Amino acid sequence: MKSGRNVPRLVLMIALGLVALHFSAPASAQSSVACNTAVTSAPTAPATVSTASTPFGRVLVIGSGDYAGCSLYLLTSDQIQSLTTGAEPFGCSDSSNVLGDACDTGLWPALLSDGSPIAGPGVNRALLGTVTRTDLLPGKSVQQVTYAGLPLYRFFLDETPGETEGANLFDPVTSPTGIWYLVEPTAGRPATGAARLQLETAPLGGTGPMQTVLAVSMNNDFSVFPNASFPVYALSPDADRGQDFGHAGACRGICAAVPWPPVLTSGAPQAGPGVDQDALGIIVRPDGTHQVTYHGKPLYLFYQDAYILGITRSEGIYGAGKVTPWGVFNTIPPSR
Repeated sequence: MKSGRNVPRLVLMIALGLVALHFSAPASAQSSVACNTAVTSAPTAPATVSTASTPFGRVLVIGSGDYAGCSLYLLTSDQIQSLTTGAEPFGCSDSSNVLGDACDTGLWPALLSDGSPIAGPGVNRALLGTVTRTDLLPGKSVQQVTYAGLPLYRFFLDETPGETEGANLFDPVTSPTGIWYLVEPTAGRPATGAARLQLETAPLGGTGPMQTVLAVSMNNDFSVFPNASFPVYALSPDADRGQDFGHAGACRGICAAVPWPPVLTSGAPQAGPGVDQDALGIIVRPDGTHQVTYHGKPLYLFYQDAYILGITRSEGIYGAGKVTPWGVFNTIPPSR
């Protein structure tokens, strides 16, 4: 879609259609909890964080109150705030976006707390904290709950407890682009489930010749654009080192937080058609997350490849051959 003039109207129509669909389902009728309610006022009590079982493993949820049982998410690009010592805002903030609704109050309502948050069953109390936000409510300073240092949010398409539409969502609407993950309670790492590698054919640079490359399936439960496929890349310094990575890859810090997020998995990665299962493996990154490898090469996504079909940007392979301070990123053809 080349023009953004009609995008907000299109998005609103999609969102309203989804809301109507969810509210017509029996599960919505049986629950008084509306997980998608926007943040419009400061909290009046401490937030409680608990855990629940999902197909992605045990994850953090809201433990009590109006949103009890609603799924909680972290955003990878929120790390930019701490990595720049506050010079850059959180990835999910009140800045303008293509959907016309604030990320931190409407699209991904922040979990706020009046006082120290409470750890429910299965939650690591030492990882709970808060961060002061001044961009949520006009003229007010509020405390957002954090886990392992990252802010926690709900998602506006999660209508009722147990829904996980935001899981593994590669989101081009946030600024900068980031990936939304459910949160495992033990260490606060992304709860991704098993990564699935497959082949994708897309235009080089969005308009160039079509290329078939190795890709990963994301947006698992996102009803607007489910199981979307995005190209993956190998980094030249990583590839030159063969199998000898240990806990290190060349892309860390800002590199991994924003432009080149690692392809993560919570279990053994799975191969789709045309992908060699024996070529898939993992390395353990310094933060304890498991990054997928292909023939020993750690795999990364590129933030400019993120798009939502019919809403933002367009499908394409935008990172091939990118020369960066960390090295050169290249796509992986199916024969390798």
